[in-house]
Amino acid sequence: MTSLNRLTTPLAAGLALAAAGFSAWAAEPQNCSAQSAAAAPPVVELYTSEGCSSCPPADEWLSQLKADPSIVALAFHVDYWDRLGWKDRFASAAYTQRQAQQHATSGARFSYTPQVIVDGADRPDWPRAQIASLGRSRAPIEVRLVRDANRFEASVKPLGKQPLQLAAYWAVTEQGHVSAVKAGENDGVTLTHDFVVREYRQVAAWDARADAPVTLHFEPTHSADRAHPRQVNLVIVDAATGRPVQAVKLGC
Repeated sequence: MTSLNRLTTPLAAGLALAAAGFSAWAAEPQNCSAQSAAAAPPVVELYTSEGCSSCPPADEWLSQLKADPSIVALAFHVDYWDRLGWKDRFASAAYTQRQAQQHATSGARFSYTPQVIVDGADRPDWPRAQIASLGRSRAPIEVRLVRDANRFEASVKPLGKQPLQLAAYWAVTEQGHVSAVKAGENDGVTLTHDFVVREYRQVAAWDARADAPVTLHFEPTHSADRAHPRQVNLVIVDAATGRPVQAVKLGC
């Protein structure tokens, strides 16, 4: 392979419970793995902002996708609304840049919020989109993702004889965030967010061959937060079109 990334007093009882809780947390699995499905799962990207009054319905729509664990959902909070009265704590210029880079292949002519991109294509009809019912074709690659402590390793192998040019990105997402907005278009509104991207890292394009699987490595720098379940997502794309060809995720 080629590498690329028993106590009687109430106080004592309370201490015992706390210790038990800590032990349970410490015993959480640090090693786990996931194998990609034969058909690539839908990859849904939402570009949103806490400063955008039309975004909360899209945030709620994305949260509903938790009903289908096969879907890879990602909420990228862009930063261009921050200058209009409310700074989104999840926003990043890197996410704004990613949205702009999508114009060449997604079919969108400009950046807007809320924007939904499904499998690389702009979907302004997102309120009516039935993601789970989309036809899925057999993926041209297979991916095995393994976690060892805080290190994630993915083996990527094409299934056909023809070489492929692939690229990829890692995205760390969190669930169950709540923000009380105190300025801007959503002043006075309490917003809830799922699938919030907290870390995003691109992987440069490479020539992929069945006889030379590639291993990608990733060590998240964003600290895990027990209050907000974390998921590490890896999306493999066609380097030329930017369209996803396979995706896998781990919630452990």
